[in-house]
Formats: sequence, structure tokens, C-alpha cells
Amino acid sequence: RRPEGVGMLTEVQFLEVLEALHAGTRFRLQEAFPGVVFKCPQFTNVWGTPRIGAGTQVGAFVEIGDGVVIGRDCRIGAHAFLCPGVVLGDGVFVGPHACFTNDRHPPSPRSEWENIVVEAGAVIGARAVILPGVTVGEKAVVGAGAVVTRAVPAGETWCGMPARRLRTSYCQLCDAGVSHSHP
Repeated sequence: RRPEGVGMLTEVQFLEVLEALHAGTRFRLQEAFPGVVFKCPQFTNVWGTPRIGAGTQVGAFVEIGDGVVIGRDCRIGAHAFLCPGVVLGDGVFVGPHACFTNDRHPPSPRSEWENIVVEAGAVIGARAVILPGVTVGEKAVVGAGAVVTRAVPAGETWCGMPARRLRTSYCQLCDAGVSHSHP
């Protein structure tokens, strides 16, 4: 038997608690990162001192580690994991469930962790895994599910496990050698 006043929350009380939690989390993240949109702030884990550029959108259940640098106008899909040492340039797209890992031989001391750099305008597909020490070049594309073990040159598309070059450009006109400009 429960003592008087102790028991389950009513549905209305539960929703009020959730709303208060959501409002508080949203306020704290927006205060810390002005101009950044957190789609579901109460389910986003931002720890340490990352830097996130204005105009960036962060999906639900994203993990952003200490020292991560995210440029302006990036999009980070739900469930992505950005470990310490990740640097994303402006306009980078990171698909859902993408995973960046900084530790080549876990668990190793932090002094052995390696950075990962994704240059401006690059696209990282859903569930791609980017291993330590890798640089993904400007406007490069990493396909869904790829495991990237070495540098991806600018403008190239890489797919597979391990990732290999699929094509040298995401633009058919570039591939055909037609002179033109990109917006």
C-alpha cells in the first residue's frame, strides 16, 4: 500500500514534467550555441567545450564530444556520433547514425587519439564510419555504410567497406570534362 500522496504521475503531470525538461534543455543549448537549431535538445548530448557554427541543425540523439568543431550551416543527422577531435567545415552534411572514431586501438590514452577533418561542403552518408586520422576533402561524398580508412580527396565519391573511389566528381558535367561553374 502506498502512503498518501505517493504514487504514479497522471498523464497530464508526466507531460508537464517532460515539457519542463524540454524547455530547460532547449534554453541551455540555445544559450550556449546561439543560432544553432537542436531538433530534440533533451535527447542531444553535448559535452565539454565544442564549437558549433550558426545555422547548423543537429538531429535527435546526436553525441557531440569535447573539442569538436562544427562549421556554419552544417546538418547533423539523428544518432550521429562526433567524438573529440572531429572538425567539420562549413556546409557539411552528416547522415543519420554516422560514426567518427578517434581511437585506433581502444582503449588508448587520449594522447594517442587522432583528429578527423571533414572539409567544407562534404557529405557523409548514413551509417558511414570515419576512422582516426582521416581527412575528407572539400565537396567529397562518402556513401552510406562506407568505412573510410584513408583520406578522401576533394570532389571524389567513395563507397564500400573499406571505402574506395567510385568516381572523381559528384557532377556529371565535371566527369564529362564540360567546362562550367558550380553555385
